[in-house]
Amino acid sequence: MPSNRQILLASRPTGFPTEANFRLVEAPIPAPGEGQFLVRNRWLSLDPYMRGRMDAVKSYAKYVEIGEVMVGGTVGEIVSSRHPQFAAGEFVTGRLGWQEYALSDGAGIAKVDPKGAPLSYALGVLGMPGITAWMGLLDIARPKSGETVLVSAAAGAVGSVVGQLAKIAGCRAVGIAGGAAKCDHVVRELGFDACVDYRRGALHEDLKAAVPDGADVYFDNVGGETLDTALRHMRDFARITICGLVSQYSATEAYGLRNVRSILVHRIRMEGFIVSDRMALWPRALAELRDHVAAGRIRYRESVVQGLENAPRAFLGMLRGENFGKQLVALS
Repeated sequence: MPSNRQILLASRPTGFPTEANFRLVEAPIPAPGEGQFLVRNRWLSLDPYMRGRMDAVKSYAKYVEIGEVMVGGTVGEIVSSRHPQFAAGEFVTGRLGWQEYALSDGAGIAKVDPKGAPLSYALGVLGMPGITAWMGLLDIARPKSGETVLVSAAAGAVGSVVGQLAKIAGCRAVGIAGGAAKCDHVVRELGFDACVDYRRGALHEDLKAAVPDGADVYFDNVGGETLDTALRHMRDFARITICGLVSQYSATEAYGLRNVRSILVHRIRMEGFIVSDRMALWPRALAELRDHVAAGRIRYRESVVQGLENAPRAFLGMLRGENFGKQLVALS
């Protein structure tokens, strides 16, 4: 008989996590009760925010308990249902975790049209990462045509969409990414105007060359030294959107910004945000992103590993910046 393979949080990491912090188990496939349905997950999303959920600290969302299924977004097919609004054969997306099967009562679940785009896009450009890019750039930073938009992790799931949305808005888009291959992808395939390779070890000098007149918007996914250096290259009345802090999620000591003076001197507005705070904007953002993808104005790349058992290794690689675009797990 088939079973439900799950990956649990086995222990809390100290510093950078390891595969030993996860445990693969097999459990019976649950049967839906009244008002529930059973989903067979087809795709699992791996995202930087999951590192924060591994620590027992207060944050904007509840952390994962030891022995619980790791939190994560999925897209899958309903295989049986006792819910009046969800039928077997429909495809849905939601936060159903690192497992092959999951029960749901419909809370936080959205239906997905498998004909409109690849199913996996519901976890990427047409899901939380794409919506995050849209909201952080267009609703918070609000760039004007002709301005320069700088974005870190520019080859990642969020950053790649930010730069392309900036170009659609008539802006100059400059990325920061790790390695020559990623920078080449960002410029040649995604259409950014320039990209700086932070791994060269000359971020300040390279940013000075890439944005000689400064940036009007900085969309930050990294934090730490990258944010600190970007502060030296902002124009008067610039806007900085804090989306993620991937460089700090496994840090054992907090990074202290040195260039805070720039915020005052250049009258910079800096704002952090969580995409779930703006759910009312989700339909509009999704509709616009669908149009851009269908028209070829936004290109999207995915990194895929096969099998739930490989999720921990892929997750650690994503935290190290080894992925191109959205990191996904294809579930059998």
